[in-house]
Amino acid sequence: MRTQSLVQKSALTVIAGVVTLLALFPLLWVVIAGFKGQAEVLATPFRFFPKEWLVANYTDILGDAAFLKSMGVTFGGALLFAALSLIVNSMAAYVFARLEFRFKSIMWVYVIMTMFIPGMAIMLTSFIVVDKLGMLDTLAVLVLPGVASAGHMFFIRQFYLNIPMALEEAALIDGAGRIKIFTSVFVPMSFPVFVIVGIGSYLGYWNSFIWPTMTITNPNLYQIMQYLYNFRAERVTELGLLMAGSALAAIPTIVLFLIFQKYIISGIKISGLK
Repeated sequence: MRTQSLVQKSALTVIAGVVTLLALFPLLWVVIAGFKGQAEVLATPFRFFPKEWLVANYTDILGDAAFLKSMGVTFGGALLFAALSLIVNSMAAYVFARLEFRFKSIMWVYVIMTMFIPGMAIMLTSFIVVDKLGMLDTLAVLVLPGVASAGHMFFIRQFYLNIPMALEEAALIDGAGRIKIFTSVFVPMSFPVFVIVGIGSYLGYWNSFIWPTMTITNPNLYQIMQYLYNFRAERVTELGLLMAGSALAAIPTIVLFLIFQKYIISGIKISGLK
């Protein structure tokens, strides 16, 4: 029995290792390709490791002021977007989870229905709106249009529905208002689910490409995906530099995941969506 259990654990470990390697292979290839010379990146036959490890690609791309600026602008915008997303969506989730008002059910159904509308279907309409509002070529056009998210509202609302009513009733008896209850009772208990929503919002902003390309033409506001796309178009032969830039662009996201990974897992368990 013990031998059978040991075999099963070993088999699971091997399977998990293989799956992990397959999942990480694209990232590993990009990182290693950043150390290759221009001719080696797409050389045939395929070589995973370079003949000679070149650090110059990474030092050169780090010496590019436009790359560093796009990284900084994107990182700052992603943090702002995540913060606003948490504020707006958590407040809306609290309203739909705890308050009673006319047409609440109809409004919630309408909010949920927006989850099933593809973003591309409303892209042109959204562009016309932000153009009329004079928001083109501003940081606001990157941050504000996507802050309210039906998916994030639904996720936080499910968490709030599981918080005991006794806590809220005790705060009401003590004379606390709704805003006080939200900020003093619900927000402190929401850290795990806030981490998930915050990371999701951050990733959505960081990886966005079509919307920034449509709305931003000012090089000072170029997002990192725009920078990499323009780099590929203008310096098509310098694939080693492009791979180095792509690898460096993934670092902030990886660092955030490593910092918050245990909270992400606990948040998924608490929300019952594992």
